[in-house]
Amino acid sequence: SLKMASDSPESLMTLCTDYCLRNLEGTLCYLLDNETLRLHPDIFLPSEICDKLVNEYVELVKTDSIFEPHESFFTLFSDPRSTRLARIHLREQIVQDQDLEAIRKQDLVELYLTNCEKLTAKSLQTLVSFSHTLISLSLFGCCNIFYEEENPGGCEDDCLVNPTRQVLVKDFTFEGFSRLRFLNLGRLIEGVNVETLLRPLASLAALDLSGIQLNDVGFLTQWKDSLVSLVLYNMDLSEEHIQVIAQLRKLRHLDISRDHLSSYYKFKLTRRVLNLFVENLVNLTSLDISGHTMLENCTIPSMEEKMGQTSIEPAKSSIVPFRGLKRPLQFLGLFETSLCRLTHIPAYKVSGDKNEEQVLNAIEAYTEHRPEITSRAINLLFDIARIERCSQLLRALQLVITALKCHKDDKNIQVTGSAALFYLTNSEYRMEQSVKLRRQVIQVVLNGMESYQEVTVQRNCCLTLCNFSIPEELEFQYRRVNELLLNILNQSRQDESIQRIAVHLCNALVCQVDNDHKEAVGKMGFVMTMLKLIQKKLADKTCDQVMEFSWSALWNITDETPDNCEMFLNYSGMKLFLECLKEFPEKQELHRNMLGLLGNVAEVKELRPQLMTSQFISVFSNLLESKADGIEVSYNACGVLSHIMFDGPEAWGICEPHREEVVKRMWAAIQSWDINSRRNINYRSFEPILRLLPQGISPVSQHWATWALYNLVSVYPDKYCPLLIKEGGIPLLKDMIKMASARQETKEMAR
Repeated sequence: SLKMASDSPESLMTLCTDYCLRNLEGTLCYLLDNETLRLHPDIFLPSEICDKLVNEYVELVKTDSIFEPHESFFTLFSDPRSTRLARIHLREQIVQDQDLEAIRKQDLVELYLTNCEKLTAKSLQTLVSFSHTLISLSLFGCCNIFYEEENPGGCEDDCLVNPTRQVLVKDFTFEGFSRLRFLNLGRLIEGVNVETLLRPLASLAALDLSGIQLNDVGFLTQWKDSLVSLVLYNMDLSEEHIQVIAQLRKLRHLDISRDHLSSYYKFKLTRRVLNLFVENLVNLTSLDISGHTMLENCTIPSMEEKMGQTSIEPAKSSIVPFRGLKRPLQFLGLFETSLCRLTHIPAYKVSGDKNEEQVLNAIEAYTEHRPEITSRAINLLFDIARIERCSQLLRALQLVITALKCHKDDKNIQVTGSAALFYLTNSEYRMEQSVKLRRQVIQVVLNGMESYQEVTVQRNCCLTLCNFSIPEELEFQYRRVNELLLNILNQSRQDESIQRIAVHLCNALVCQVDNDHKEAVGKMGFVMTMLKLIQKKLADKTCDQVMEFSWSALWNITDETPDNCEMFLNYSGMKLFLECLKEFPEKQELHRNMLGLLGNVAEVKELRPQLMTSQFISVFSNLLESKADGIEVSYNACGVLSHIMFDGPEAWGICEPHREEVVKRMWAAIQSWDINSRRNINYRSFEPILRLLPQGISPVSQHWATWALYNLVSVYPDKYCPLLIKEGGIPLLKDMIKMASARQETKEMAR
């Protein structure tokens, strides 16, 4: 019943369902008294649509953190005259007694309740209302559904009490469920009498008793003419069990597998038991014996085993008892047994740990109900993806995504799954992945980051995000990614490696994106977070990648975004700038990032007065002579001063240093740069440079701007010539050439 992650485009039905669920008020419903959802009176929906609405709703609540569940959602389906339900799959905490109660008038044919721990015995009574139509029922992992609140008149003699003062219901049976054929009672609570519960069922076709310990299963023979599927996962078997199973001659699927780590089992598989199954269960197409220890050797001699072409023909089987099969099995579960490593296995599909195919079969078979097995299978896939090359990449990705979605709260699966995703999304597999699939990866990675503060999961998720093109591929979840990363960086205790990756991602996310994105991220506290990181590093006197990335991120997020520039100043950014300069005089990369950022601040007219202090102007002037990172530090310092000069002599509110003296040093600096310098800088727009051209108040600023344009268009013509033309630079340069106040060398360069 699990919804597999798919790679094909969504159907129109799915898109409409999704849209309606996210906009219930605007589509199917209205709000009564501002709180209760009600269906519009003229809406009539068949079961094909209603089933999909309910099942997708459960999926969305479970896997999409932005989707808000509605208290009254299930009441929309309370009246079969307007909405029909037939087959629904409900999971986990999403469903409560009142939700099932709301739909009790529906004629359900199939009802799967998986791990619905909030359901109590009230829901058992509701099940009775579906008894005349129900064909398939699963109560897998509904551990409280046989408990009711203790009755006020004190406890009856024959009741078992569990710690929350709830009483085990003893008198419920499937009396009246005349059409029920498929039943899953997996992980049923101890104390319920399974035999009494099931006795009224006339003809069961499939029964799952996973995780239940029954010493006597003789009652199963009452369905020996109808039972085609029996699952006894993790039941400790005995000779009696085997004799009963051998009488169920109609069986096509038998699963007696176990988790070999869960507890001690006395039972061991023998050649005789397998022979008994093969001889008596002649219709068998699927058998699972995973996790079992073989008491004796059932295999042919190893010399013979290695000979000939690999075959699935029963006659050539390496496992001797299976030579009696009439035809190969469709499925054979051998996970965590020694048999899976044999050469000739008579089955089309085998689960095991020998190779990629067997491991993927295991993940596929066990994901929904056996996370404890699945996490070990995903761990094996992780090794295959890391050491070898995955040959079934698409299938592997879909299976891991499905497992991560299904078991959002299972730590083992989140750890192994997120690690496997890192290797399955790296660049060598890139060509084989569609946009849709890569988006699903991002979704489950973000779910993992949201649910787990655990270091390993966080690191794996951050590393996996590094396999994507940023920001492009993360654009569709832009806010959410940023919030999660800032959340990681704001934690008081931090893992060094995660911190480094998270800052790198933050930096990449604000590089080359629209200003509204940058403003939104600024409002989330991005500037403050980066400054805190810088503060911490300063206190430790370390200038590492985190320090450099943090300044780089601030440089990117302030680019043409005045609000963020202002935040930088308000949170004592200038103080940190001066302290970093003083503490790390030799760190060229750091100086470049810091000055790039101050260039952005200086472009904002309203903020420039805050830079107009003797201390700052002296620092900028001294950096004009810096040879750090080629010309970059000197160039950026000159850019900052060019914008300040552009405000004219009257804005120069300081005595020291003199304006003329700084102007002289600026001319000297520009003349010392090599005009063919290759650059460590990236312009999205020339607007801040171009505004320095049509003015006569500061010829040196004009010269800096012209030099900048000349250098960029001559060294990178393909990139910057179109930008210069697009932003109207040509007429501005032509006009400037005619200006009397412009210096001769500036005009030469402009020409």
